[in-house]
Amino acid sequence: MIETERLLLRPLTTDDVDAFVALHADERVNRFVGAYSREQAQERLAAIERQWAERGHGLCAVELKSGGGLIGRVGLSYWAELDEVELGWTLAARSWGRGYATEAARACLEWGFATLAEEYFIALIRPANTASARVAERLGFTPRREDMFMGNEVTVYAVDAPPAA
Repeated sequence: MIETERLLLRPLTTDDVDAFVALHADERVNRFVGAYSREQAQERLAAIERQWAERGHGLCAVELKSGGGLIGRVGLSYWAELDEVELGWTLAARSWGRGYATEAARACLEWGFATLAEEYFIALIRPANTASARVAERLGFTPRREDMFMGNEVTVYAVDAPPAA
């Protein structure tokens, strides 16, 4: 579990299926990341659990310390087709504009560099997703290349590991 000033981040599990489906059901949210049926969500969450078990990282549920359940997801995903680890974030529209995405993503980024032997992390951002691009830039990511991922054009942002102290 990762804790920030306002948030609790814990590994997503198949028990989160209803909240995961609800998060992605909002058209404002799924515009760039897609929606999930209950069956698709169950499969995705099972894959997330496997990644945690096999690689020691994965996606986390984002919850407010003050309560109210899951407000989003954030975390590190290994994509074999790229052979890179992505830091990704998706928050419920009701939670936008409060800095939660940056806060959660920064905590995952710091945890990732402290825990994993990665030289850098990427963020895959669709060209029209200016809000996510701003979060990435606040975290120190810069555009590295244009690519195709899951049938979509993306800008691949990256941030290098900080120098060893």
